Amino acid sequence: MRKYEVVFIVRPMEEEQTNAVIEKYSKIITDNGGTIDKEDRWGKKRLAYEINDCMDGYYCLLNISAESTCTDEVDRVMKLNDEILKHMIIRLDEK
Repeated sequence: MRKYEVVFIVRPMEEEQTNAVIEKYSKIITDNGGTIDKEDRWGKKRLAYEINDCMDGYYCLLNISAESTCTDEVDRVMKLNDEILKHMIIRLDEK
């Protein structure tokens, strides 16, 4: 298993809905054989530019251990979902 960072911005919504979105992606990771090493919620921040008519977003960082098939599935689902404004998955060096 390799280490990855998954950073994503959730569309501004109620706190319960935001928590549900984050839990949804955590479940996708664990269902596909990955583990969440650390979850860091940065909170609601102002965006540098407007994305899909939104000027604010809720930032979240997940440090995970997973195979590439797991990250491919997370990437695919995030691209299809309107709740996610932007996302990025980065493989960390093994040092």
